[in-house]
Amino acid sequence: MKNKDRKVLKLIEQIDEIILRLKDSEKKYKEELNKVHPKYKQSAINLIHYRALRELDLAPIQKKLRNLGVSRLAKTNPHVMTSLINSRKVLVKLVNSKNKIPKQTSLTITKSDQLVKKNTRALLGFKSKHRSSRIMVTFPTEASKDYEMVKNMIKVGMNTARINCAHDGPETWKMMSDNVQRASLELNNYTNVAMDLAGPKIRTGMLKPGPKVLKYRPSKDIYGKVIQGLNVWLSKEPPINPLIPHVPVFLDSLDTLLENQTLYLRDTRGKKRKIFLKRKYDDGILGLINKTTYLRTGLPIYFNAEYTDIAFLIGELPHKEIPIKLEVGEKLRLDRDTIPGKSAVISHDGKVLEMAHVHCLASQVFDQVKVGEPVFFDDGKISGAIEEVHEDRIIINIEHTTRQISKLRGGKGINFPESNLKINGLTEKDIHDLEYVVKYADVVSMSFVNRKKDVRMLYSELDRLSPEKDMGIILKIETQKGYNNLIGIILEGMQKYPIGLMIARGDLAIETGWKKIGKVQKEILSIGQAAHIPVIWATQVLETLAKKGIPSRAEITDAVISQRADGVMLNKGPYILRTIHFLDSILKDMEPFREKFISYTPPIEMEEVAEV
Repeated sequence: MKNKDRKVLKLIEQIDEIILRLKDSEKKYKEELNKVHPKYKQSAINLIHYRALRELDLAPIQKKLRNLGVSRLAKTNPHVMTSLINSRKVLVKLVNSKNKIPKQTSLTITKSDQLVKKNTRALLGFKSKHRSSRIMVTFPTEASKDYEMVKNMIKVGMNTARINCAHDGPETWKMMSDNVQRASLELNNYTNVAMDLAGPKIRTGMLKPGPKVLKYRPSKDIYGKVIQGLNVWLSKEPPINPLIPHVPVFLDSLDTLLENQTLYLRDTRGKKRKIFLKRKYDDGILGLINKTTYLRTGLPIYFNAEYTDIAFLIGELPHKEIPIKLEVGEKLRLDRDTIPGKSAVISHDGKVLEMAHVHCLASQVFDQVKVGEPVFFDDGKISGAIEEVHEDRIIINIEHTTRQISKLRGGKGINFPESNLKINGLTEKDIHDLEYVVKYADVVSMSFVNRKKDVRMLYSELDRLSPEKDMGIILKIETQKGYNNLIGIILEGMQKYPIGLMIARGDLAIETGWKKIGKVQKEILSIGQAAHIPVIWATQVLETLAKKGIPSRAEITDAVISQRADGVMLNKGPYILRTIHFLDSILKDMEPFREKFISYTPPIEMEEVAEV
């Protein structure tokens, strides 16, 4: 026998061993397989095969297959067993072996491709012309009142409207959903609604409130000269257009105010300022401010320049938040009790009279963290290590800030990436919000899914609230634990149809580490492909474009890579229509390149965590 033939026969043996290993892996998940939805039966088996395959280092076998001119198992994700059997068939033919060829699996390459498309359509709706990746857009509050905005979003490419339950309330959510349905019917372009549960995100609490002062600043050039006056909306209620600053007024009627009228005031600094009234509407007046002006609640506005004839008083302005200032080497106290946060109090001679402190909204962490574990604030802009743990407080030594003095505000995320936190996936607020989600949405997104138990909690509530409605489910992967338990989470999720994954890269990057996030998001894409379920690429996609109107080069590259996913999520911003159109163009341009190039496959690094 030739040496080449011996090598081929050895390869056949190795593939046979892999096939036996994959079949044996089904026994480990027998209970889960018995529970999955009938539409996911083949997909669940393929996912288990893929997980077992990725426990191996395939690179040596792949190189040998490449040298023989045989498919090197580089794109096996959606059809693992079929790919192995097909490669084995070719090897058997090469040596004219009479070795018995295993029976072909029913999950063919064509069938697996069809399953991915079918499941994506069931969750995210029909694809747009010339692109497969769907575009999901987070709604701003004004989408509840501005029907034309919603209609235009659909026109330029939005496939799914995302409503974030962390903001607004049931009445606003319903108005948003109604606008989507109305626009979908009018445009004959169905757009589904996904509502995102806030989940158990750990955040900083409220800070000590500052004065009720607001700064109104017109546009200026590089020399500090005013280029254009600032349009402001004078009324009890804020304007529909969020780009126009609101000046609340204590005024029962607008009858005393006229178009082309000038009002006078002294701002909080005593500076003489004017407001020119441009145009009057039924519910307010559009005014113009030509110089930087500081207003406070109760400040009088006058009809005359002598400040004797009061027109009205400035209404309730929000408290100006005074952020906590932190620098490297400083201590921060994390409080269990609801104590408004503030910066450290320093004496004239530099002694710390009172440590900087902030409330933590998740009281459970105080019983579960340990000394030495890292803590990250505000997407990693500030980080430190735990020095002391007490029943009512945690002392943190600040080790990193993005600036010499960084500012920490209320409502910012706190991450404990190395702490073994046991926090339920559904909060009381989530359970309350679900009552409205089942009424207004087609899809529910669950945040911070860490284990199978979290999925079971969600399904139990959905069965209680609306057993007859087959809602789509998106499981958001935001932590290291969620990533480690991903196979079990997907199999648990497969008990309902349809489901998908979201790569929530903000918290996930902090949890897994900046160096690993690229690898982790690629693995989640591969696992989703193996399970034939859609994966959504989320967090800061074209964020600068949405907020400022111009994208960065890095954002464009990120958007190009996002076409590998089945869906891409955009966040809200004043330039969101431009952003949707821009992303739509990128995804259409990249559609011919959507087939991913996959090189040699190392073992997957996932450490499954036992359920507690």
